[in-house]
Amino acid sequence: MGLKVCKFGGTSMASGSTISEVAKIVNADKERRYVVVSAPGKRFSGDVKVTDLLYACSDAVEAGDEAEFFKVFDKIRVRFLNIQTEIGKDLGLEAALSEVEENILKGAGRDYAASRGEYFAAKIMAAVLDVPFVDATEFVRFDEQGVLKQEETFALGEKVLSAYTRAVIPGFYGLGADGKVATFSRGGGDISGSIVARSVSASLYENWTDVSGFYVCDPRIVNSPKWIPELTYQELRELSYMGANVLHSESIFPVRSAGIPIRICNTFRPEDSGTYIVKHSTRDMREYVVTGIAGKKGFTSITLEKSLMNGEVGFVGKVLSVIGKHGISFEHLPSGIDTMSLVIDNVYLPEGTLETLLQEIKEVAQPDKIYTHENISLVATVGHGMAKNVGTSARLFKALSDAGINVNMIDQGSSELNIIVGVENDDCADCIQAIYREFFN
Repeated sequence: MGLKVCKFGGTSMASGSTISEVAKIVNADKERRYVVVSAPGKRFSGDVKVTDLLYACSDAVEAGDEAEFFKVFDKIRVRFLNIQTEIGKDLGLEAALSEVEENILKGAGRDYAASRGEYFAAKIMAAVLDVPFVDATEFVRFDEQGVLKQEETFALGEKVLSAYTRAVIPGFYGLGADGKVATFSRGGGDISGSIVARSVSASLYENWTDVSGFYVCDPRIVNSPKWIPELTYQELRELSYMGANVLHSESIFPVRSAGIPIRICNTFRPEDSGTYIVKHSTRDMREYVVTGIAGKKGFTSITLEKSLMNGEVGFVGKVLSVIGKHGISFEHLPSGIDTMSLVIDNVYLPEGTLETLLQEIKEVAQPDKIYTHENISLVATVGHGMAKNVGTSARLFKALSDAGINVNMIDQGSSELNIIVGVENDDCADCIQAIYREFFN
């Protein structure tokens, strides 16, 4: 018999009625023994996620605005008490919410505040399913830099969870090196589910959300794009990182080494087969040339030109030392004999930072020319089949040419798993549409 871990996202936990549907899904399969949940998400357009309200509470405390804090926390209190009423169980949430309110007001910290959405959601889900609640702080561990301590976490997780045949665990957080609550980045509940799956040696990790799996590209860009029945871990990583936000891009790491497959499922259409994410694809690579297309806006490229650059030992190191000093991560590093470019996400370039970088690069590397291209989008075409089909690149670039799209940058990994092009932000959607038409129409 297999053992499944189920993670339910914010839309699945948004109200008492959706939580009741989640309970039906879990109880419909006796192999679904461990459940990980996110904080309640939006119930309707214009609604606010509980996590956003909790961050707002923390911001109000930091700003010393108690009136704003109480105003926002009252919304959180009403939200959870309404859920308690909807499910018809008195869980004592009134007193527990007041305790959390006091802790945040006394300075428990931003991560503690943000984590309480998952904490209460898990308490509610455990009560509805009538199974034990296990706090994530019992086994999820972070180091001083806030990085997950994987091996320690897996070992603790195995020890703690082996005591329970069934359990509900809050996602998104664990225990920091200072003994306080620490959180993953937003969407990190997906990572929590993966950690639990690895810790209990699950046969399958089901990630339940509000879509029926992955599609070739964003349905907001291409009308009714084709559904992807299967992805590899590598393909998922590439597509998630480039903006396909069905699953957190880092959630594959705990399960990948153990070979545990992931299934993306729709809470509101549980009969749909979803998308499986596996170590090795079973699809015919000759038929599926491209698996998916994803784009992400808001990048800047810095291009350097210098004669005989290829013969200057340490040139690239000098340039990278500058951006490293400023704590900036670069996305891509396309280069030629006498040229190199750095592609940087604009989140790393607040006002004045780019000018500082250019000046420091000029000083340490002394290029003949240095220039920038701002506000570009990166569009990734991903698929293991591309390496096995002659002419894939030619088809892609002809499609972009026929669509009148100018390509500012090209980057292809040595594995030939993806081709990334840089285009103007305004051309991002048109670029995705052109590539989709070429390979899927």
